[in-house]
Amino acid sequence: MGDSSATPIAPTLEGRYFLGADAQGRDVAARVLYGGRASLAIGILAALITVVIATILGIVAGLYGGWLDGVISRVLDLIWAFPVYLLAISLATVLLVQGIELGPITVDAGSLWLPAVIIGLIYIPYLARPVRGETLSLRRQEFVDAAVAQGASNPRLVFGELLPNVAPVIIVFLPLIIATNILTESALSYLGIGVQAPDASWGSIIEDGQSLLYTRPWVSIAPGIMIVLTVLALNVIGDGVRDALDPRGRLRGRRRLRGMGRAA
Repeated sequence: MGDSSATPIAPTLEGRYFLGADAQGRDVAARVLYGGRASLAIGILAALITVVIATILGIVAGLYGGWLDGVISRVLDLIWAFPVYLLAISLATVLLVQGIELGPITVDAGSLWLPAVIIGLIYIPYLARPVRGETLSLRRQEFVDAAVAQGASNPRLVFGELLPNVAPVIIVFLPLIIATNILTESALSYLGIGVQAPDASWGSIIEDGQSLLYTRPWVSIAPGIMIVLTVLALNVIGDGVRDALDPRGRLRGRRRLRGMGRAA
C-alpha cells in the first residue's frame, strides 16, 4: 500500500502509479483493472442468468400458451412494472443482510454472485418478452407443423426446431444485456449495495473518489471512462451482430436513411 504522503497525487509517466494514488495510497490504475474484473464478471454472470431463465420462460409461454402463458406473462408484467433500479436496490438491501439460501444453494452476502443474481433476475422480462414473441411466430410456421405431424416430442420440438431459430434473438440481445448489467452493477456499487469490500468494482471506486474530485480527480474519472468505453464497445458489438444475423434489416435501414436524405 504505502503511505499516502509518499505516493503521487497526480498521474505519473512511471510504471507505478500511472494514474496516481487514492487517499489510502493505493495505485488507481491497479484498482481500476482489478475493479474491471469484478464488473465484467458480474455483468457476464448476470447476463447468463437472464438468458437461461428468460429463454425457458419465453419458449414455454409461447409454445404451450393458454393458462400457462397467462401466468408467466402476468409474473413478467409484475416485474416489469417496478422501476429497475428501485427493484434492484430493494432486493440488494434485503439480501445483503442475510444472503441467499435455497436448499443446498447458499450465496453469502459478500459474494460477487449476489449482485449477479439480483441483476440477472430483474432483467428477465426484457428478454423473455422478445423470446415469447418469436416463439409465437415460429409456432405458426410450416416446419413446426411438419415436426408435430411427424410425432416430434416436446423436447425435440424445443431443442430441435424452436431454440435454434430463437438463438439469433438471444445472441443479438446478449451484448446489450451485458452492457446494461455493468451500468446497473456500477450504480448499485456506487450506492454501497453492490460489490462489498474488500472486493472493488468500477462503481465502488467512483464512490471512493467522490470526496477527492478536487485533489485527485483521476480516482473517479478513470473508472468512469472505462465504464463508458466498455458499454460503447458492447453496443457496437451488438449492432454488428444484429446486422450480421439480419442483413435484410440492415438493407431496410439503409433504404430508410436514403429516403430521409431525399426528403431533406
